[in-house]
Formats: sequence, structure tokens, C-alpha cells
Amino acid sequence: MDDLCRYAERPLAFFARYIGRHRPLHIVIVLAVLGAVACSVSTQYGIKLLIDSLSSPPGYGYSPWVAFAILLSFIVADNLLWRVASWNASHAFVDVTGDLRSDLFRHLTGHAPTYFADRLPGVLTSRVTATSNAVFQIENMFVWNVMPPCVATVGAIVFLGLVSLQMAAVLVMVAGAMMLVMFRIAAKGRPLHHDFADKAAAVDGEMIDVVGNIALVRAFGAIGREHLRFDATVAEEMTARRRSLLYLEKLRLLHALVVVVMTLVLLGWVISLWQNGRATAGDVVLVCTLGIAVLSATRDLAVALVDVTQHMARLSEALATLLSPHEMRDHPNAAALVPKGTRITFENISFQYPNGKRVFDSFSVDIEPGQRVGLVGSSGGGKSTLVALLQRFYEPESGRILIDGQNIALTTEDSLRESIAVVPQDTALLNRTLLENIRYGRPDAADDEVWEAAIAARCRPFIENLPLGLDTVVGDRGLKLSGGQRQRIAIARAFLKNAPLLILDEATSALDTEAEEAIREALERLMTGRTVIAIAHRLSTLREFDRILVMRGGKLVEDGAPEDLMRGESVYGGLVNRELSRLAVQTA
Repeated sequence: MDDLCRYAERPLAFFARYIGRHRPLHIVIVLAVLGAVACSVSTQYGIKLLIDSLSSPPGYGYSPWVAFAILLSFIVADNLLWRVASWNASHAFVDVTGDLRSDLFRHLTGHAPTYFADRLPGVLTSRVTATSNAVFQIENMFVWNVMPPCVATVGAIVFLGLVSLQMAAVLVMVAGAMMLVMFRIAAKGRPLHHDFADKAAAVDGEMIDVVGNIALVRAFGAIGREHLRFDATVAEEMTARRRSLLYLEKLRLLHALVVVVMTLVLLGWVISLWQNGRATAGDVVLVCTLGIAVLSATRDLAVALVDVTQHMARLSEALATLLSPHEMRDHPNAAALVPKGTRITFENISFQYPNGKRVFDSFSVDIEPGQRVGLVGSSGGGKSTLVALLQRFYEPESGRILIDGQNIALTTEDSLRESIAVVPQDTALLNRTLLENIRYGRPDAADDEVWEAAIAARCRPFIENLPLGLDTVVGDRGLKLSGGQRQRIAIARAFLKNAPLLILDEATSALDTEAEEAIREALERLMTGRTVIAIAHRLSTLREFDRILVMRGGKLVEDGAPEDLMRGESVYGGLVNRELSRLAVQTA
């Protein structure tokens, strides 16, 4: 969906993209509206014919019944055509917003984790909703509020020309000048509308941020502070909205003054024509109704155009945020990764974060197929960054990362993900059932396979105690489960995925000692026959590993088997001894 990026600064082209997907229905809608408006304007002419036929001597002009039949046909066609337009619009407009949200969601989820780290999730989701609502409102306003007044104005001027070409010409000039002036004034208010759109999105972001972290807010007694913060954010949004609305009210006031003056002029003009015998009674009624209709139409059109400008501002602001290019994309010639034992090679890797923090300079290490490797060291040493680079959450500045000799930068992202199973420190669960969360590792897995994976991860005891078992919904981010239970679900998910490369990121950090021992055997089975990379601060979890990499400041300071590193003076030995001392103090 990266082709969406070209619409970031082109909201009209973005709008046209989705209209084009449902072109036949939109053509029907436009034709039906054009026909309905033409019939509506013609109804006024039908009334003129009826009045003239009634006021004329018998035998002159149209028969009253013929005039009545013409008027009735216009009324019937008018109403039927509006229903045709509305019926088709209920399908076309909804389909457009559905397509749009699906595409924006796909584009949004294609961003790297850094994109989401820099932006509030609530703001992003509100942008998607705002974009969908803006497009829906623009479509509705154009079809029901912009196009009808335009067509009605043209039709009314044509009919007025039948009474007086001079009158029609004056009306054209006044209506055109008024529209031009109002549109230009409306355009100058665009910054106000953009500011309102931005402030409205900020309110949504604040709400979602607080509600999503309500436990933290309550734990620190910050409810009152958050209320004050939210009130301040809402106050800014209200100020921005008020400025936007008052600016629009100035336009409406200007239009009202012009309408009053022009209505008096037209009425006086046509009455003088009637007095001089140059207009019939029906002409007077026609000019009165159509003149007022034209001027009212310009008012409705001006208001609609201003409202459209507001929604276009929201659309532009949302697109500028959402349609930024993806940080990482598959290479044009990317091929599927084919694991063949899962040898991992970091070859002269250099990397720094976007904020400028440098982590690696020409870092190299080779991990043998089937090897269990533990990454240890103090925080900031580069352990998590190394694992993130392996998962291609970031691109190195230089160097290569190879899996079985295949450069992951030249493989498809999906095939790379299929080859890696991750048990993270902070287990992420969707607000779905346990069955769906475990099956996330392999969507085509049967229920029996899911249950086997849950048993292997020692989830069975707590699942059987849940009211609905595997069908229990876990809540937002799994809040209905304890930290240890969530982590065991993550292990079950890794069992089910059965990928050749396993990444453990503090996989037992949320478990108490008894629970940790209970799943050690499960993890042992999970690691069998796989290449394993584990980040661990609890070094006891690495005692059966083949190899330990001690990292400090983005450099590899020690590399060897755990028992070898424990001999003599070593950084790893010092870390283990400090951990043993802490445990001794805790148990004393």
C-alpha cells in the first residue's frame, strides 16, 4: 500500500481514487441528482403555466388540466429521482469509506515499530476515523448540498431569461460575484480549520492514552491531574472550533445582506414589468420563486463549500500524518527466506537510532545452527538492538545480517517473520479469546493443536480454572491474566508456530521461582532442534546454554561457553556472582 504515500499532500486525488472504484454507482447518483434538480426547478415553471392558464380567457394558452399534468409530472419525477440517488448513495458512499479504512489500516500496520513509538496510538486511530468521516461528509455535501444549488441556479437563470434577459444577466453577475468573494474569504480561513482538526485529534489521543493506562494513573493518584490536563486540551479544541465557526458566521452574515438587497430589487423589477404589461401574473410568481430560490441556493452553496473546506482540512491533516512512507520495504527483487539449519551471521554491522544514539560499529558475530546463545550485559549494551535488527525492525547503516547465507535485507519480510518465533518480556495479547491468541502463532492450526501447545507451555492448570477455558476473552492487552500466565501464553504461541529460530526476551522474568521451574522443561523442549537467542538478566536461565555473548557499549567483550567463562576473572563470572549474592541476601 506504499502507493498511498503519493496522496499525502493531494487530498482531492485521494478522494478521486476511491470514487473511481465505484464509478458506475456514482454516475447513476449524479445523473439522478441532476434530473431531480432539473425537475425541481421546472416545477416552478409548471406553476407559472398553471397560473397563466387559470388567468387567461378560455381558449388561450394551455388548458389548466394540461398545465396541471405537466406540473404533476415534474413533482413525481423530482421525488422518484431523489430516491434513486439516495438508494444508490447508501451503497456507494458506505463502500467508499469501507475501502478507505481498510487501505489506511493496511498502510498503518506496514510501518516499523519506530513509527508507533513516536506517535500516540489514539491519535493515529482517530486520524483513520477522521479521514473516513471526512470523505463520507464531503461526498454527502457535494451530492446533496453543492451540486443541487449549482444546477438549480443554472436552471433558474435559464427560466428567468424567458421573462427578462436583463434580469437574468444581472442575477448571473451578482450570484457569480457573491460566490467568488465568499469562496475566497472561505479559503483564507483554512488555517483555522486545520488548527481545529489538529486540536480535535489531540483530544481523542489524550482520552485513549489515559484510558489505556488507567491502572498507572490510579496507582499514582493522578486522576485529578489527568482531569485538569484533559480539560486544558478540550479548552484548546473548543477555542479552535469557536474561531472556525465564527469565521464561517461572518460569511453567512455577508451573504444574508446580499440576499435581502437582491430579493427586493428582483421583486420591484418584475412588478414594474407587470405594470407595463411586459410580464404575466405567472411571470411575477416565477421570478419571485426562482429569484429567491437562486439567492437561497447561493447561500446554501456557500455554506456547503465552507463546510467542505473544513472537512477537506481534516482530510488533509489526517493524510499528512497517516500516509508517510514506510520506513522499511521489501527489496524489489526480494526472495522468500529458506532456512537450512538457521545459521545467523552479523557481518560488520554499524547502526545508530534515528535520535542519533550510536550502538554498533563494525559489529560481527556468527551463531552456529542449533546453538543456544545467551545475550547478557548491562542495559544499553546493544542486546535488544541486536535482536531488533535480526527481526528487521531497523535497517543497519552498513554490513549484512545473514540467515543461512541469505541477506535478510533481500528477503521478503513475511518469510523472515515465518522463520522466527518470539517470546517477549512484555507479552502482547489481543482482546480476544485464549484460543485465538495462541493460534496467532499459526492461524491454520486445529483446536487440538492449540490445546497441545497450551499443555506444552504448562498453561493447562490456569486455563481449566477459567470459566470458558480456551474460549475466555483475555481483555485489553491480556489484563485478565497475570504476568506469568500471559508469558506462558506467549510460550504456547511459540510452540504452535514451530519456527526454526527462537528468540527469548526475558522469557521467564514475569514468573515466580515455582512457576519458572514448572516451565523450564517446556522451554527445554521448545528450544530443542532450534537456533536460540536469549536475552536474559536472570543468568540462571542460561546455565544449560551452549554459548554466552557478553555485550557492553555495542561491543562483544566476552564469548564462550558458560562454564568456560566462569573460570578465572571474567565479566560474566562477576555478573553471576553478583546475582548469587543478591539471591543469598533475599533468602537470608
